[in-house]
Amino acid sequence: MTITSPHLGSPSVWTDARLLYALEEVVEKELNRHLAVAKDWMPHEYVPWSDARNFPGLFEDGEAWDKEQSQVTEIGRIALVVNLLTEDNLPSYHHEIASLFGRNGAWGTWVHRWTAEEGRHGIVMRDYLLASRAVDPDKLEQFRMSHMSEGFESDNRHSMLHSIAYVAFQELATRISHRNTGHQSGDPVCDRMLARIATDENLHMVFYRNLLRAAFELAPDLTMQAVRDVVVNFRMPGHGIPGFERAAAQMAIGEVYNLRIHHDDVLQPVLRFLKIMEIDGLGPEGRQAQEELGLFMGGLDAEASKFDEKLAARKARMAARAGG
Repeated sequence: MTITSPHLGSPSVWTDARLLYALEEVVEKELNRHLAVAKDWMPHEYVPWSDARNFPGLFEDGEAWDKEQSQVTEIGRIALVVNLLTEDNLPSYHHEIASLFGRNGAWGTWVHRWTAEEGRHGIVMRDYLLASRAVDPDKLEQFRMSHMSEGFESDNRHSMLHSIAYVAFQELATRISHRNTGHQSGDPVCDRMLARIATDENLHMVFYRNLLRAAFELAPDLTMQAVRDVVVNFRMPGHGIPGFERAAAQMAIGEVYNLRIHHDDVLQPVLRFLKIMEIDGLGPEGRQAQEELGLFMGGLDAEASKFDEKLAARKARMAARAGG
């Protein structure tokens, strides 16, 4: 792909304010496309209310929680908590994007629409978890208070371009994590709920991915550098959750989200769509960023292959023990 627009890669030319203004028409177009295809849905329709019963507290007939009360698997329970706590920091996410993108015009309309749609995800997941008794409600609330009390600060809050690049990948990562959690949950009701959430996340990814494509047309060097920085330093927004490292390791082994999934199902689809490695007409800094991105992806693929081998060996050991 050849960049046909004038080479305007200098930071002195493209400030965040100028890029926001230049992309306003693209935002309006993508917003209208999103509103045309997005389907409204009711969170309460995805919750198994008939399974619900009182917990101890104000009600004399309250029944204490026990993990045997739910059919959700252990890996499903771990991933559901991580995914919900990630959604819980929505107020901080809204603050971040509203501060970067503004609250006026098409940008502001998108910010508020995105926030409203994301709000459904936390609502339906918490209602499902409590109604189905899939998790300890006391521990879930303790985790929520701890996580939200810390708030969230994006690694990319310094740059509008970096933020757009990040959410293009992060929305897809969230979609994949929700979808795989549903597959591994052991509960068809949970699977359907998370599939509904994943559909939203995919539409959000498409919005930001298309915006990122437009940014390449305007400021190819700066956008290439932003994509490189985001891909190389990517981490999920839930990294501040108490016990996140251990939970992430369990989710990797449980094939909810791991290096192979991150490389094949999150990074590669966006990079292929943007034809990142085919872009030419870049300046020195853009070409360097492109080369470094290619090298990083090759290294990540090699790391993912090592993980695949370890995971296969682990599965073989477990199968042997079960057979013995």
